[in-house]
Amino acid sequence: MTAQPARPERSGPETTSVMDVSPFKSSLVKAVFRDVTPMHVSRSAAWAAASVTRTVLTEIIDGARRAAAAEARKKLIPGDLLSAIDRNVELEVGGKWYDHSPTFQGLTGVLYDAEGVIVPSPKRSRSRKPSAVVGAHRFEAGVKKLLWSQGATAVPAMVRDLDGIASVFLTDLARDAAMVVREGGVKRFDTVTLVMSGEPAPPPFLKDSLRAPSARKGDGRTIGRDDILAATTIQLFGGNLRQRALTEAREATQNTSAG
Repeated sequence: MTAQPARPERSGPETTSVMDVSPFKSSLVKAVFRDVTPMHVSRSAAWAAASVTRTVLTEIIDGARRAAAAEARKKLIPGDLLSAIDRNVELEVGGKWYDHSPTFQGLTGVLYDAEGVIVPSPKRSRSRKPSAVVGAHRFEAGVKKLLWSQGATAVPAMVRDLDGIASVFLTDLARDAAMVVREGGVKRFDTVTLVMSGEPAPPPFLKDSLRAPSARKGDGRTIGRDDILAATTIQLFGGNLRQRALTEAREATQNTSAG
């Protein structure tokens, strides 16, 4: 029997590379895509989508950890999620989840009637096909694994919100990737640089290395890795998070075949 190479020891969560963690399995990613499109999803596309989702969730968790540390807490609560988004608008992803989570009540607008009474949101009927919100529980194991890899713990409500954001984000990513395939590429997109008040502007992006190609290659029935990269440029603002998500997705798929 061939001896297995020794795995490097980790001194703590700060030394754990995000590339060492694969909390979202390809089978789960493909299941989400099947809810959105009948197109075939290549293995490299599934890995790229999982990588992008992982990068986004890691950044959210990191922002929440900073918010909790400012209050001398270790366990993350939903308020830390709101603080993380307030501090970094790039983290405001998975917006459709906001209407379903008590954490985000009031952020997406509250309707009042003529007498000033809050108008309750209309009840949503459960569709035959599972939506991103209905299927959010599928991400619980991956979210908990990602929290552990970052040396963080969270209350159940926070885990629920991370579940939902991951589910909605990945579903939106799948829709945009399918659109890229149908339209033969990204027809129009631009780079938006987000700068906080008083902070220096980040260096300009390297267009050739970070932007997905405007015209795609391949057949019109298969979602490939580059389609995921193109969808990422649609889903994420033109800031550091998008740059890192694209870079890590390329690294995660550089040794995979297209099938």
